[in-house]
Amino acid sequence: MSHTLDDAAQLAAQLLARRWLPRSHALVRRALIDTELWAALSDRLAAVGLRVVDNLYADHISVAMLRPAEVAVFGETGLAANNNLDLPRDGVALLVVLWSLIVLPKRQRQIARSEAGEEGQGEMFATDKPLPLAASVAPTLSYRSLLADFGNQLGKKLRLDANLKLLERNGFITRRGEDIAEGPLLDLLLDYDTLAPRILDGALGDVLARSTDAQAAPALARLREAEQMDVIDDDGEELQ
Repeated sequence: MSHTLDDAAQLAAQLLARRWLPRSHALVRRALIDTELWAALSDRLAAVGLRVVDNLYADHISVAMLRPAEVAVFGETGLAANNNLDLPRDGVALLVVLWSLIVLPKRQRQIARSEAGEEGQGEMFATDKPLPLAASVAPTLSYRSLLADFGNQLGKKLRLDANLKLLERNGFITRRGEDIAEGPLLDLLLDYDTLAPRILDGALGDVLARSTDAQAAPALARLREAEQMDVIDDDGEELQ
């Protein structure tokens, strides 16, 4: 009996072993344009209770459990927990803050440049090419600003440093000297459509708006302004 792996099996095995793969990976590139290979990969993973996690705005793909598998593995009690990575509560809070300060500004840039690119498609000489919808446009976050703005709320320097190491180990962030950058899983495992409105419209949005980070602060301010304008029509009346 042959034990040669087909492409779907190879890709599934690599995702299970490495937890994430870059979209530039040869088999991932093929799967993203080959519907048969993507379907085969999805079937292989579904057979063991998993699904592919993909996001046009992220540089990687990953895997996550299907809901029935979550119940079977973690039980109802485990599903009630705030995470299944054994992150402490202040670690989860830090993760949400980092997501807000890195992914929200990134998405603002991606969407703005994508819309600009669509508007200029008919022009013979486009002056401003849209940025790729990938993490390459994600801002880096100043560690010093993070510590100054949120250190007291997130356990001060000792706890902040410990939780940053934990988040880095789990693939949510990467460290570049004094800067914090997006990791492979930051824009994959946190749901933008669910989180963004809650943050921008909630109390955390007010806190984040006071960030001293040079890149995140102005981008978040633009996002909140756009969010507020979405509920006002041209006559200045609130939309229902």
